[in-house]
Amino acid sequence: MRVAVRVAGLLLALVTAAAVYAAPARAVQPDEMLPDPALEARARALSRELRCMVCQNQSIDDSDAPLARDLRILVRERLKAGDGDRQVLDFLTARYGEFVLLKPRLSWHTAALWGTPTAVLILGAVGLVVLLRRRAPGKDVATLSAAEQARVDDILRQEG
Repeated sequence: MRVAVRVAGLLLALVTAAAVYAAPARAVQPDEMLPDPALEARARALSRELRCMVCQNQSIDDSDAPLARDLRILVRERLKAGDGDRQVLDFLTARYGEFVLLKPRLSWHTAALWGTPTAVLILGAVGLVVLLRRRAPGKDVATLSAAEQARVDDILRQEG
């Protein structure tokens, strides 16, 4: 029994250590990196804002997919050509659509996307208030007539 507890403890310690010390793997390859650190930092920041079209819930900075690599290279080429961050994002949005952005821009056609969570929270709060007001204490209690109250008093006096 003691051996099993020790083995379980050791296994738990190893799993915990692996989880704590594991660094997130980055998909950016050394041959993609730009020699200018400032330009590379901008490219990495932009890459974290762009969705991998293959993985869909990963940025191109984190994805190992070949298309993500192509997009990372394209971002770096646009930056080397002198484009600003906004120009790079606009270029990729024009080419791939709003879906390429991990955080879509607020516009009329994305208003439902941005407004739905707020609307659901407001409707839930209103529904909760209505439900709590319906169940307010005292509303369901019927008042007794004078004759009924006298009868209750007589019964209580007889019992004790």
